[in-house]
Amino acid sequence: MRPHAHLTPRLATVAGTLLALLLSLLVFTPPAHAAPTGFRIQNGRLLEASGNDFVMRGVNHAHTWYPDRISSLAHIKAKGANTVRVVLSSGDRWTRNDTADVANVVAQCKQNRLICVLEVHDTTGYGEQSGAVTLSRAADYWISVQSALTGQEDYVIVNIGNEPYGNTNYSAWTADTKAAVQKLRTAGFDHTIMVDAPNWGQDWAFTMRDNAASVFAADPDANTVFSIHMYGVFDTAAEVTDYLNRFVTAKLPIVVGEFGHDHSDGNPDENTILAVAQQLRLGYLGWSWSGNGGGVEYLDMVTNFDPNQLTSWGQRLFNGANGIAATAKEAAIYSSGGGDSTPPTAPGTPTASAVTSSSVTLTWPAATDATGVTGYDVVRVSGGTETAVTSTTRTTATLTGLSPATSHTFAVYARDAAGNRSPRSATVTVTTSSGGSPSACGVGYKVTGSWPGGFQGEITVRNTGTSAINGWTLRWTFPDSQRITNLWGGTATQSGTEVSVAAAPYTAAIPASGSVTLGFTATRASENPSPTAFTLNGADCSVS
Repeated sequence: MRPHAHLTPRLATVAGTLLALLLSLLVFTPPAHAAPTGFRIQNGRLLEASGNDFVMRGVNHAHTWYPDRISSLAHIKAKGANTVRVVLSSGDRWTRNDTADVANVVAQCKQNRLICVLEVHDTTGYGEQSGAVTLSRAADYWISVQSALTGQEDYVIVNIGNEPYGNTNYSAWTADTKAAVQKLRTAGFDHTIMVDAPNWGQDWAFTMRDNAASVFAADPDANTVFSIHMYGVFDTAAEVTDYLNRFVTAKLPIVVGEFGHDHSDGNPDENTILAVAQQLRLGYLGWSWSGNGGGVEYLDMVTNFDPNQLTSWGQRLFNGANGIAATAKEAAIYSSGGGDSTPPTAPGTPTASAVTSSSVTLTWPAATDATGVTGYDVVRVSGGTETAVTSTTRTTATLTGLSPATSHTFAVYARDAAGNRSPRSATVTVTTSSGGSPSACGVGYKVTGSWPGGFQGEITVRNTGTSAINGWTLRWTFPDSQRITNLWGGTATQSGTEVSVAAAPYTAAIPASGSVTLGFTATRASENPSPTAFTLNGADCSVS
């Protein structure tokens, strides 16, 4: 606004005075902003909507490769974590996590009073790793599942893509990251956005460090946090300290989104990482809960997803100096979100159906709660001991991987949105069937592709009996050091050389004289001998 050019001197003086007053109000009165919808960045700090300073203390969990291990979130919370970074897939390199699955992951995080950092893993090593996709492609995935995330800004941070460049063409990281952030903002994402560094997350060329300010400025919401992955590049205290302090000095938000106690590319200084993060009040997320393969199995924090079998790395991270148990503080949203301290009622007694030699379906009457039940935890009961089996948002669950001809006792808990847990339901005891007679199955195993250090395989499971198989578990032992990295047609678990595959819902039924086919990728040493023996539901199979 400016005065008219032909005002008389007196009117001009009055007008000038009024204009000066107006300009002073415009200059010195800060504009009113809407209340933040969730996490936000202020002066380089990650704050909750309430203004509470939040410091991440948690771990990574490989959900996309182990979707049946969602109960791990409860175990991670029980160890003291306040945050979990969850691996998802856009479907470009691994099985896509759809909107319903993402919504369930968020619900499970909330149920277990964890902040959820969700990341797309298909971008890993783009430019160097075959099959890796762009950050723009990852942003498209987030937009496709946006309905599961809208309204969850208090609980969810969106990590656009894991380690989005390898060591080739990584200078493009800056422009690509800005464009991906702006793409999500244009689509209506109000969440705090996390961006990983290039160079396989380790930023050894300092592309992220030196361009972080411009990336942050390109976010119209000024709500971006940076994530550095610390492995072999960060093997000295000086390197760890210098990198993190540069962000703090610049008032730019930084977290250690992945790190370990050892790595094939060098020995990271985990003690300094933990100490400096605590000193500077920065978040950290260790890699990873369980299920590692490809020669880095030593990064498992627990053995075979068993929370009672902490590895040395898990013991260090959870219970050591500056570790999770000693430093984590639960997000304020869970402790100040309305003061609900009343648990749900106990669920009704479960009933069992579709009992096979390795699986059972449980169904139970719903619990009730004043603010709403958000999920259920199924546990196995043995005397005075409980073991988490699975979690679900429904009043039914199919449990697989059970031992044949064995008695199993189960019960159910309910949880509400405030994290309150109900009394336990009454129990139900189920005895699985024996699994059929020997030689009622046949297995064909073949290698369909091979490359240095890895291969792709195919397994055909044939029902050679006279009645249908409904639900199955296939087991074998690799003769060498082969390790499954991804499998379709079932859910694989591996301990050493021993592999167990539980049927997927679409492969669970094998009619008499019928068959199902599984595919997988795996790592290998120089040799790759084939397994010579397989069992299906405990019965020996012929091998061809």
